[in-house]
Amino acid sequence: MKVLVLNSGSSSLKYQFIDTDTEVALCKGVVDRIGLPGAFIRHQKNGQEIVKEQEIKDHNVAIKLVLEMLTHEEAGIIHSMDEIDAIGHRVVHGGEYFSDAVVVNEEVKKAIRECIELAPLHNPANLMGIEACEREIPGKPNVAVFDTAFHQTMPRYAYMYSLPYEMYEKYKIRKYGFHGTSHKYVAIKAAEYLKRPLEELKLITCHLGNGSSVCAIKYGKSVDTSMGFTPLAGLAMGTRSGTIDPAVILYLMEKEKMDVKQMNDFLNKKSGVLGISGVSSDFRDLEKAANEGNERAQLAIDMFCYRVKKYIGEYAAVLGGVDAIIFTAGIGENNALVRDKCLTDLEYMGVLYDRERNFNVEKGKVFEINKPESKVKVLIVPTNEELMIARETKRLLSK
Repeated sequence: MKVLVLNSGSSSLKYQFIDTDTEVALCKGVVDRIGLPGAFIRHQKNGQEIVKEQEIKDHNVAIKLVLEMLTHEEAGIIHSMDEIDAIGHRVVHGGEYFSDAVVVNEEVKKAIRECIELAPLHNPANLMGIEACEREIPGKPNVAVFDTAFHQTMPRYAYMYSLPYEMYEKYKIRKYGFHGTSHKYVAIKAAEYLKRPLEELKLITCHLGNGSSVCAIKYGKSVDTSMGFTPLAGLAMGTRSGTIDPAVILYLMEKEKMDVKQMNDFLNKKSGVLGISGVSSDFRDLEKAANEGNERAQLAIDMFCYRVKKYIGEYAAVLGGVDAIIFTAGIGENNALVRDKCLTDLEYMGVLYDRERNFNVEKGKVFEINKPESKVKVLIVPTNEELMIARETKRLLSK
């Protein structure tokens, strides 16, 4: 099966065309700055890259551009749309409606629309991508794979908030969790590497990037995760505050005369390590600034790592022990300093971490950074959400 995987953002569209038999991406690319000046498509095939700039007013135009590239005389990979077997879509929020991937129909689209208020930046774009494909590639199945679906196995005591119960009944206010596709993928890869059934393992997966979350996975199922009702909760992130005392929000709204929209922007776009450091949301910039003596940049790094370590300890208690701790995503895979700070002083829970291996990682594969005698494995596992979406699409349609 050949699956076109789409990840539609508010102003971007990432794509991969994947042969699910070989699990190879035949080509991939991104359409960026949709609806903005300077829009372009960057398409890659066999290490070659084509960049084309043009006006891209909406996601319909973006999808057409992707299909043009797929059938391009030189850069393309197929001769006609008939060679696309299915389209797999990343959808950020599925609410309580979906605990698995689903074939898209009118009822599914209605449910995605109803979740827009829970993910106003993401679900509208995800839906636009689906509807554009229905128009441009009619007759092909579209499959929605939800970021929230993997976490639907959390027990009620883990996902409920201590608010009046009527708020849950009226507005479905609860923890949903995100990055589920990534957490699931790296858990499966870790089980393969360890040569043990996933159903026997207790894992803590750390998806660390501009958006970050930690997940407790017991016997293949998510039992808790750091993000909440929205992706704002949990760790301090690139520009997101993470979890704070809710009274701080009320206090600042009064003192700074902020309305709801301003506060939402403040917490999502001006906080996190950017807000603490005043330098950047990019850890490469923070590390450089810290090495040059910038104390606030160092503080931002320390705060981020401290919270990751707290979640590792918390989830070890939730799981009743740990078989492996997994690092993934942009920071988790590539930043040795962050991993070092997160793993130091965990000997009490059986983690004997090999510092030299951590700073000499072989990238692009599963890599072990614990000492041989360590009771707990520590793994770096490159994530591949697009491949996971293709796998889920194939699994669902093969039924």
